[in-house]
Amino acid sequence: MNILITGGSGFLGARLARTLLAQGSLALAGAPAQPIQRLVLVDRVAPPADLALDARVQPLLGDLGEQLAAGALPLGEVQAVFHLAAAVSGECEADFDLGMRSNLDATRQLLEGCRHAGHTPVFVFSSSVAVFGDSPEQRLPAVIEDNSLPTPQNSYGIQKFIGEQLVADFTRKGFVQGRNVRLMTVSVRPGRPNAAASSFLSGMLREPLAGERARCPVAPETPVALSSPGNTVRGILRAATASAGQWGARTAVNLPAITTTVGEMAQALERVAGKEATALIDWEPDAQIAKIITSWPSRFNPKRAQALGLAADESFEAILRDYVRENPQAVKLDVKG
Repeated sequence: MNILITGGSGFLGARLARTLLAQGSLALAGAPAQPIQRLVLVDRVAPPADLALDARVQPLLGDLGEQLAAGALPLGEVQAVFHLAAAVSGECEADFDLGMRSNLDATRQLLEGCRHAGHTPVFVFSSSVAVFGDSPEQRLPAVIEDNSLPTPQNSYGIQKFIGEQLVADFTRKGFVQGRNVRLMTVSVRPGRPNAAASSFLSGMLREPLAGERARCPVAPETPVALSSPGNTVRGILRAATASAGQWGARTAVNLPAITTTVGEMAQALERVAGKEATALIDWEPDAQIAKIITSWPSRFNPKRAQALGLAADESFEAILRDYVRENPQAVKLDVKG
């Protein structure tokens, strides 16, 4: 089996790649498991060293849209596509053309490439909680159900929702076996901050654990829906392995999340690393970021995801302790417990 991951050198893409390589095989769409022979990682940057050294990994470096236009992707040879590449929320608000090019145009180009590949690959599209947004004209329900109407309030959310609809229609026409999954905000992400409006939801924990100051731009009582990196990858993989009957409707599946507040996240940090850690958080409001974050829902009833065997993380403290365990080189403070 050959698999292609866009954004394959990014945080989630690399984690997904490592998981697939460790498994060694994948059971696509309810079919028997097949060994993974090649993993094509498409990204602007080279994959991490451990992935580059695996003989099964084929990096393809460059802009996704340009590679698609040049016919450089081996879409006729892959049985599954995980489309994770995207410009993030803050980038899309700052640069409208970038968001449209990276999130809308590239998604359609990729789907068209799959359409003309001569078979019907499984196509997993990573959508986002940002397809939901609260506004005075159309209030969100207190709890998002599987059939709640998406009402995005920023360019990123709108582009992701359009992407969902494209995948659904290409699936209806029999060009791909599409699976749309709405990812919750992933925390804690290792590495450095990115341009996502939600980046601080990792930074306010990651930087203090490294002995560095971090800024939190929203009020402590702000509620958020979060998922760990590991749980997010489990949801993405389950989308690929579910049979058509198990998956059901062509509409997107909301992945499970824990609901917490930014203040409770800081309290978890204090339990893990003490007051020395929370003293490094600067609570500095940013109205633009707060407007985006507070427009997103924080409570979900993900019945479809639960029927697929998926569940939310145990607690945010458990997520934080997993980060500490997985990234010891990035933790400079003493950890308790």
